[in-house]
Amino acid sequence: MTRTAIRLAALTFAGTLLSHLPLAQAAGLVVEPVRSSQEGQRYQADGVVEAVRQSVISAQISGAIVQLPVKAGDAVKAGQVLVRIDARAANQEASASRAQVDAARAALQVASKDFERQKQLFTKNYISQAQLDRAESQYQSASAQANAQLAQAAAVQTQSGFYTLTAPYSGLLSDVPITMGDMAMPGRPLMTVYDPSAMRVSVTVPQEKAAQLATGQTVRVAVTGLPEAQRWISATKVTVLPAADAATHTVQVRLDLPASLPGLTPGMFARASLPVNAPLNTREAARLFVPAKAVFRRAELYAVYVVNAQGKPLLRQVRPGAVNGGEQEILSGVVAGEQVATDPLAAAAVSAGK
Repeated sequence: MTRTAIRLAALTFAGTLLSHLPLAQAAGLVVEPVRSSQEGQRYQADGVVEAVRQSVISAQISGAIVQLPVKAGDAVKAGQVLVRIDARAANQEASASRAQVDAARAALQVASKDFERQKQLFTKNYISQAQLDRAESQYQSASAQANAQLAQAAAVQTQSGFYTLTAPYSGLLSDVPITMGDMAMPGRPLMTVYDPSAMRVSVTVPQEKAAQLATGQTVRVAVTGLPEAQRWISATKVTVLPAADAATHTVQVRLDLPASLPGLTPGMFARASLPVNAPLNTREAARLFVPAKAVFRRAELYAVYVVNAQGKPLLRQVRPGAVNGGEQEILSGVVAGEQVATDPLAAAAVSAGK
């Protein structure tokens, strides 16, 4: 037998084998079974990512900004200088206050010595009681004056510290709406700093749903701004605030996220899948789930490709429910155990014979 004949025979044999393989397997389609579950219901709540520690840095005094060594997006350390405000007038006041303290101490020293001298003279009957009382009064007045000057100097010194603003903790600057030369005013926000190592998601839920929240179950949070592989996060702690909004009748729920997750910033949109204690009716069927990427939309219809026993993908209309992690609940259209293609585009090509 020639080499050409051998090759033709091998190709014919391989083609015969492939013809007996199911279409899906021959095309390399990835399929997964429809999963059945008796788990409780979940409530989908929209919310935002926020920092556990976030502070707005504001001025307590007025003055021109003379030093601004940071900008939005910078990482800062606890105690790092963020803003310096013109403190020349405050420094002059502090110098004057220190001089007044020195003068008050000198006057107190003179009054103290005079009082001691007058007491010695009184014991020898050289002066009257009235003269001794007058010396004591002058000493007490000088002492009070010195204490007042010391207190005023301490207040001036404390106020001098208001002209230099430092970071309260290590974190990131999310907003710096000021520039050099701007006028700082009491209460005016100068910048915002937050700690990226501790983040959470805050959602609002109806008060009746808050009362049904199940304990001891995993709460999954989807942050759409993250890459798909990192989008779903399991909350480490769930806190239901003990107060309801009187206008909307909703309750705020805080979901703590694992520490130091990359890519999270305050204000990002998030969606939480909250387990609720609303058990399924015993007559109801188990809940069905398929991979979320297996579901696609055509116009107003949702569908999946179900792979039959012969390995052929067949288009099947479905009614979708809520998304839970990487899975999509299917309310109708499939049965447990059926195989669905995880890539609808590839399945469509196989179904069309391409």
